[in-house]
Amino acid sequence: MNLADYDVLSFDCYGTLIDWEAGILEVLRPWAQQAGSPLSDDELLEVYGLNEAQAQRDSPSSLYPRILADAFTHTGRALDLPVSAEWADKLGVSVSDWPAFEDSADALSSLRESYKLVILSNVHREGFAGSNRWLGVQFDAIVTAEDVKAYKPADNHFDALDGVLETLGVPRSRLLHVAQSLFHDHVPAKRHGIASVWIDRRHDRRGWGATPEPSEEYSVGMRFPSMAAFAAAAREARSNA
Repeated sequence: MNLADYDVLSFDCYGTLIDWEAGILEVLRPWAQQAGSPLSDDELLEVYGLNEAQAQRDSPSSLYPRILADAFTHTGRALDLPVSAEWADKLGVSVSDWPAFEDSADALSSLRESYKLVILSNVHREGFAGSNRWLGVQFDAIVTAEDVKAYKPADNHFDALDGVLETLGVPRSRLLHVAQSLFHDHVPAKRHGIASVWIDRRHDRRGWGATPEPSEEYSVGMRFPSMAAFAAAAREARSNA
């Protein structure tokens, strides 16, 4: 893969640019401590991640705050621990407070010089607007779950990319998808014949965290441990083109 062969980068946001696991744990950790749960952070995230994916399948047209609240409630049931409406709503409204990874803003700013940037995210419009305060980048297009009435790994986001590319005047062959989640992003990218790069944010940790393990085929053209490493490789590829 030559990163200079692409003109448009589409990004997953939560897990790739925004540290959604840290944001989720800001609510789940104190709840678990209050409930007397012995589970580690990663164990909590794994149970939660499965329940969020299920909530998204069950209610594809629900806005993300409702998905978060429902997933939290079902996580409590799975662990036989009570989740009050107050706790569930606290997670539901927390999206805008989730922090960006330290390298996200600088990497996006660098990439913006050579590529058009698109967001492809399992979130609602208001939530992403809040998150973009941390990223500080003007994206060329934004596709959310609210827009397409579905959540990745469903095909809706990737189907919508065809319209985005037409508007941008760029062929699909010049599109590269950049994401952390194999389950949410790289599986559907492969189904749609879209080249992709894996930002492996959990490269130094065991397990899958809040992202379910993929059960379908996926492929990645390149793998990077961070957005900073990806942006550096993209700069080098462009300079050698």
